[in-house]
Amino acid sequence: MLLHIVARGKIGRSPEAELVDRYLKRIAWPTKLTELPDRGGKIPELPQGSVTIALDERGQALTSVELARKLEAWRDGGKREARFLIGAADGHEEVQRRDADLLLSFGPATWPHLLVRAMLAEQLFRATSILANHPYHREG
Repeated sequence: MLLHIVARGKIGRSPEAELVDRYLKRIAWPTKLTELPDRGGKIPELPQGSVTIALDERGQALTSVELARKLEAWRDGGKREARFLIGAADGHEEVQRRDADLLLSFGPATWPHLLVRAMLAEQLFRATSILANHPYHREG
C-alpha cells in the first residue's frame, strides 16, 4: 500500500524537510509526497480502493500502535493507497474533512503545518516498524 502525503505549503530546504526525508527514506512501504500551494492547486485524483486521512486538530488522537493497526487493516483489506492530507495554516475545507475516512489529530495543540509533515513522517515510520516487529518502537 502506498503511503501518500499531500501537503499544503512548500517546505523548501529546511530542518523540517531534512526530517521528513530522513523518515520517508526509512519506511519499507512505498511512499510519495505531493506539495501543493497554500491555496489552489489540484489534489491528485484518488485511486479506486484508497483511504483518505485528513490531519485535523478536531480529529481522533490515535496511539502509534492504533495507527499501525489501522494501516494494517487497510493494507490487508486491499486498499491501494492511504492518503494523508495536511492543510495550510487555516486547515482544510469542510468538504475535505467531511469526505475523509479518518480525521487524525496529533493532539489539541495547534502545530505548524511544516512540523506536522515531519511528525506524520515519523509516525508512519513508527507504524510500519511496529507492523514489521522492528525494535524502533518502545511501548510504555
